[in-house]
Amino acid sequence: MAARNNARKRAFQILFEADQRGESVTTVLADWIRHSRNDDRQPPVTEFTMELVEGYAEQATRIDELISTYAVGWTLDRMPVVDRNIVRLAAYELVWVDATPDAVAIDEAVQLAKEFSGDDSPAFVNGLLGRFKDLKPSLRRA
Repeated sequence: MAARNNARKRAFQILFEADQRGESVTTVLADWIRHSRNDDRQPPVTEFTMELVEGYAEQATRIDELISTYAVGWTLDRMPVVDRNIVRLAAYELVWVDATPDAVAIDEAVQLAKEFSGDDSPAFVNGLLGRFKDLKPSLRRA
């Protein structure tokens, strides 16, 4: 399980970096893969990390629509960058990755918020993802 936890953390870091750099997540993913192959000090980018990042990239527009619709009191642009990218990643895994139990996707996102964000973020992430979980059957629609 630690391997999947680390893969999620790396996927979050890639989404965060892409957001900060104004680059596509696939460009940043390619950079991470290249660096990991050329520098032994860099951790490898696992298959699961690639699946998460590429899956998010395929659903990015829909995921941002969902966040904008259900994040009460927050616009996507006003949301803290860390929280925005944690929710983006977790929303992809929660809604589109059937192999991951819902509770695991939510718990992992809350743990990332505890590690990388502010005091109020874990509750925000948990609440928003809980809403997505409740609406999951209808969220995959385009």
